[in-house]
Amino acid sequence: MMEQMEEEMLHISPYVLQIEKFAKSLKQLSNAFLQLEDAKHSFSSREIEDMFLLVKERVCTQCDKCGWCWNENTIRTYQMCYEVLGAIDGYGNELNVEIKRKLQTRCLNAPRFSREMMEIYQDAKHNMLWEKRIASSREGCAIQLETFADMISSETKELEDSIVSDARMEKKLEAELQKAGVRVLYTTLLLNAEGKYEIYLTACAKKGINMSYQEFAQRVSEITGKRMVAQDGMQGTLGHDYSTTIFMEGPAYYTLYGIARIGKDCERISGDNFMVVDLPGGKQCMALSDGMGAGQSASRESGLVVDLLEELLKAGYPEKTAIQMINLSLAMGREEIHFSTVDLCTFYLYSGKCRIYKAGASSTFIKRGRTVEHLNSTSLPVGVVQKLEINEKERQLDHGDFIIMVTDGIMDALPVGEQDIILETIIKGTDKNNAKEMAHHILEQVLEWNGRAPMDDMTVLVASLWRFV
Repeated sequence: MMEQMEEEMLHISPYVLQIEKFAKSLKQLSNAFLQLEDAKHSFSSREIEDMFLLVKERVCTQCDKCGWCWNENTIRTYQMCYEVLGAIDGYGNELNVEIKRKLQTRCLNAPRFSREMMEIYQDAKHNMLWEKRIASSREGCAIQLETFADMISSETKELEDSIVSDARMEKKLEAELQKAGVRVLYTTLLLNAEGKYEIYLTACAKKGINMSYQEFAQRVSEITGKRMVAQDGMQGTLGHDYSTTIFMEGPAYYTLYGIARIGKDCERISGDNFMVVDLPGGKQCMALSDGMGAGQSASRESGLVVDLLEELLKAGYPEKTAIQMINLSLAMGREEIHFSTVDLCTFYLYSGKCRIYKAGASSTFIKRGRTVEHLNSTSLPVGVVQKLEINEKERQLDHGDFIIMVTDGIMDALPVGEQDIILETIIKGTDKNNAKEMAHHILEQVLEWNGRAPMDDMTVLVASLWRFV
């Protein structure tokens, strides 16, 4: 066993070791944040005594009875202070009648005494609130740092493991492309999580050669014996300066999308936002976000969520991690709660599987021929609490299956308790095979069922999965 571990250590790249050091330092920083003092939930005896002494300084110092109250009758005075403080904590800015009466019989400056005590107590409460907020933000930062450390460590190891050494294939690519008028400077072969090849070619066209990226991909396909496509569907021609082109094995499936939406009271601005993005490794993501409320402010909030989600996914963050990072960013350090739902579906185009992530989102529907399945969410939206539970479900799809996402406005337009059943019936009853047509059909049917102007922003996002022939 020890020999095997030593052999594995010998094969670890120095780049991986360096990244591991970065990840370890981030985790240590995260632990340092968490080991700082916790947020306070009550005042200490010393802090309460300091409040009393401050009241004494402001109110009692110039009073003729000061020595009698604070020296000869210290215990009774402290007892009265505790009673007043307890009444302020329980009743707010107005003391109850009994405490007012007791204070007036014992203090010559009763109104001023109670007023100063209230002010000092409220200042202390305000400071405690800020300390809680700082501690909460510190905890959020610690969680983000640890999450980021885990991600870069995991991704680096996966990348290292995916690099394939195939000198024969590299030489063949360089030689055959040279004949076709393409100079290759570097070649890197990867085997992705789906077991499919990715080829990174740093190359340029020779002078006088005009080769489109489509022709380039065709040449690479002929040489490797696999159907290779340029990532991101690169257009135009290969330049005469060296640049890196990424080729990947063509997936077995592709998707088509359609969107239909209408604003509250038929307004042009909707508080719902969506995205569709291609990711490496034969993945595609679509997401729908519903901001709190409607109109401009809701649109700004859900738009921020969608933009951040797209950036993080493109940067290589796992879906769950990306949603958690966004949630922490929105939940930390905000005086008011602003939330947005997240409904995210990732398609794995090599296998036809899909994985659905939901944070406070409405039901998602899967249409397979005449059967319809709906998936519910029990989690909160992003931006409400720092530690968010995200619902995750995986399904195997086939040629011609549809994924339908809707926002709350669609569900709320239907009778309470019957929303899922009615929407399921509408989806099941349509014979539309076009994603855009299906989205518009569902929206029209819900509006017709409701019979009045939309009471909330309404959005239907539909994706269909098809197999390459």
